[in-house]
Amino acid sequence: MKTNKLKFGVMIMAASLALGTVSCKKGCTDPTSINYDDSAKKDDGSCIETPIDPVGNEIPKAGFIQSETWTAGNVYVLKGKVVVESGHTLTIEPGTIVKANEGSGTLASALVVRQGARINAVGTATEPIIFTSILDNIQPGELTGTNLSETDQGLWGGIVVLGYAPISAADGDNVAQIEGFPVTDQFGAFGGSDVADNSGTMSYVSIRHGGALIGAGNEINGLTLGGVGSGTSISNIEIVSNLDDGVEFFGGTVNVTNVLVGFQGDDGIDIDMNYAGTVSNFMVINGNNSDEAMEVDGPEGSTHTTGLFTLENGTVYTFGGADARGDFKSKAQGTITNVKMGEAKIRASYQNDCNDPKTDAFTYLTQTSPILTFVGSEFSAATVYTASQDDAAVNDCTVFPADQTAAEGVMTSTTATGATSSAFSGWTWCSVNGKL
Repeated sequence: MKTNKLKFGVMIMAASLALGTVSCKKGCTDPTSINYDDSAKKDDGSCIETPIDPVGNEIPKAGFIQSETWTAGNVYVLKGKVVVESGHTLTIEPGTIVKANEGSGTLASALVVRQGARINAVGTATEPIIFTSILDNIQPGELTGTNLSETDQGLWGGIVVLGYAPISAADGDNVAQIEGFPVTDQFGAFGGSDVADNSGTMSYVSIRHGGALIGAGNEINGLTLGGVGSGTSISNIEIVSNLDDGVEFFGGTVNVTNVLVGFQGDDGIDIDMNYAGTVSNFMVINGNNSDEAMEVDGPEGSTHTTGLFTLENGTVYTFGGADARGDFKSKAQGTITNVKMGEAKIRASYQNDCNDPKTDAFTYLTQTSPILTFVGSEFSAATVYTASQDDAAVNDCTVFPADQTAAEGVMTSTTATGATSSAFSGWTWCSVNGKL
């Protein structure tokens, strides 16, 4: 019995030590340091001071920052991830240029506005705020450099804005971790229940040459909006030459007006996790290596499944005048109004050895009370396709001819006016370089 008591006591002590180790995790606890660890409870003396002395007119920025203002005339250089802390606001003056160091994986440079933080980046048509690569020779007062073209992609990360608005994540989760950020990066969380959450204001902002690889097959979007609420104001945005998507919505309710995506490596506008806002007056200009101009998905989980997106007044094409497609898949639900595109792809799914339909975008398009609708929109063809049976690795199913007929019966192409391109004239990279 004494031996057992001794063993039990040793086990209790070991458990206590283990708990103590977890609860007293050591790391850098200084939020102004480059290597700040917001999960650390005890400082271990490893903090690396953030450089603050400018080199010429270049001011380096790294690590976690609190409320501050970036001023025109200076060039701010992102060195790795720069994270705006919760409860603080980053203000960027009109005409400010922000460049970012090269790097991939954990070293990829990006600006992250975490939950509870705000960005106040408001430029003008004559003085836009420009985010670009350190390799870009653009200088303050200029709208474009001369040494990079639309083929220069993936030179840095991008801008990530995260809020508390509803998302429909897998497994019924209300909160998720933004793609590419490990769960140890607690600043990567997004989602919640605040429909009107406010992450700040962005207007007349041009984001160029981003999309660095941060994981296997995983690049950063030019602008990532995760759970961003309708209290946020986003307008007059350009994303050009991003290696991954131009702008991707992960749920949320934010409305975006006047957005131009050009020469992206993947999709122009990507909608996931049941985004329930409106994108109005948008253009996507595909390049030779672009994928879809629009890729639209619906809910991923069992929460927040009723929201509907709106895409209105849009024009998408491949530079030189060729068609660019819209891909509506994975239970896409919403309205497409006055949008000009090439082929409109509608996904259907099947089950039970391909004999029975399974709920997908096609279902929502053709049901008695449709929740995927095309109104006054123009497209070259409406094509029903199937990815696979129950998301299997190999697609053994064939679209029922009746399904193709049913889609064509509810989708009528009409002449659309599309986007007002003049909203992007004069201030965007695409306009200044003759690519609009």
